[in-house]
Amino acid sequence: MSKFVKELVTRDIKNRLDGVEDAVIVSTVGMDANTTCELRAELRQKEITMLVVKNSLARKATEGTTLSPMFEGAGGSLAVCFGGSDFISLVKEVVRLDKDSEKFGKFVAAGGVMDGEALDPDGLKAVSKWPSREEQISMLVGQILGPGANLSAALLGPGKTLNGQIKKISEEEE
Repeated sequence: MSKFVKELVTRDIKNRLDGVEDAVIVSTVGMDANTTCELRAELRQKEITMLVVKNSLARKATEGTTLSPMFEGAGGSLAVCFGGSDFISLVKEVVRLDKDSEKFGKFVAAGGVMDGEALDPDGLKAVSKWPSREEQISMLVGQILGPGANLSAALLGPGKTLNGQIKKISEEEE
């Protein structure tokens, strides 16, 4: 590859990754074209982009960014996955696809970067067990609404009991 072409490709990678702070790298080496198209379609449904890059060019394109630790020690042709509703959802999807050896046997999660810190495959698996943004919001709403529901039940309980007793007394008098 000529120096000019390498420069163009590096610039293109840099432009596509502009604004991306957290990402996951995967290996798709040996995957046939049909399976790759199927994989990309499945990722697209989750609003995840997969960009196949040459490692050395990606390393050069991400120099000085939060993504640069992701390529340290990585070799060969890789694909960068980014997007999704949040980073944890992205990692959950990548780990799920990595486990699906029947459908995507050659798809392997190789690492990633979160908040400028490099993650190895074991780190990705650990992050995939964290609650996603939606799950965290759901838990927070439950914690906010919980005391109100308990208070409401505490206030209404004795009132209902008293109402029942008054109704019973009034029925007996008739």
